[in-house]
Amino acid sequence: MRNAMVAILALSAATVATVAGSVPAAAYDYPYCAQGRSVGIPGECSYSTYAQCMASASGRGLYCNINPRAALGQQRRMRVYRDY
Repeated sequence: MRNAMVAILALSAATVATVAGSVPAAAYDYPYCAQGRSVGIPGECSYSTYAQCMASASGRGLYCNINPRAALGQQRRMRVYRDY
């Protein structure tokens, strides 16, 4: 019985590893963007902190702003169910 449980566990772990490896990575909108004439709007949105953005923008004629996609987010439609 124990060998069967170990075999099932090993098989399920292999299945999860196979499925998890084939799932594409989710997109992530970082909160800060370097913006300016050379990169446009929304700009280079690959900074997780304002300090990172400012360090990258320094000397390039860019400025940092909040990422509009991350700030506004995806509008979610929620269906309201009421108990009458």
